[in-house]
Amino acid sequence: MAKLVAFYSRAGENYFGGEKRYVKVGNTEKVARMIAEAAGADLFRIEQKEPYAADYATCVEQAKKDFLEQARPEILGNPESMGQYDEIYLGFPSYCGTMPMAVFTFLEKYDWTGKKIYPFVTHEGSGFGRSEKDLGTVCAGAEIGTGLSIVGSKADDAGAEVERWLTIL
Repeated sequence: MAKLVAFYSRAGENYFGGEKRYVKVGNTEKVARMIAEAAGADLFRIEQKEPYAADYATCVEQAKKDFLEQARPEILGNPESMGQYDEIYLGFPSYCGTMPMAVFTFLEKYDWTGKKIYPFVTHEGSGFGRSEKDLGTVCAGAEIGTGLSIVGSKADDAGAEVERWLTIL
């Protein structure tokens, strides 16, 4: 059976330990690519049809509004089937103490029974929040494995941490 790294990430203005700066590649995508390479996994980017703003403050307001409304933003494309995957590495930044609402959109499209899901999150201090609990609820029937929490501003240097994580799974 194959492995899949599915991730949500955003470029633009991001928060890095007290300051904001623009990045061309989001932190979660950087970690997702490391995992895909090390695990020999396929890569799938979860993208919103209407992306949040590149400006950090505006993005936060948009994400908060979607969270409060429990919105399910439309996403671009989906893997046709999850049938060929038995292990899924699911990555996302911490939004409002959980996963971005677009990740919920993605997850709710599939039956996760019998799958192993290994979550990984990028953040600047909030860690997983309640996302692991939410993941267990949305992905009923899946086994939720040990997660990996990476401080987003350290994503570029997370290779060794990714390798250690993969060896314990």
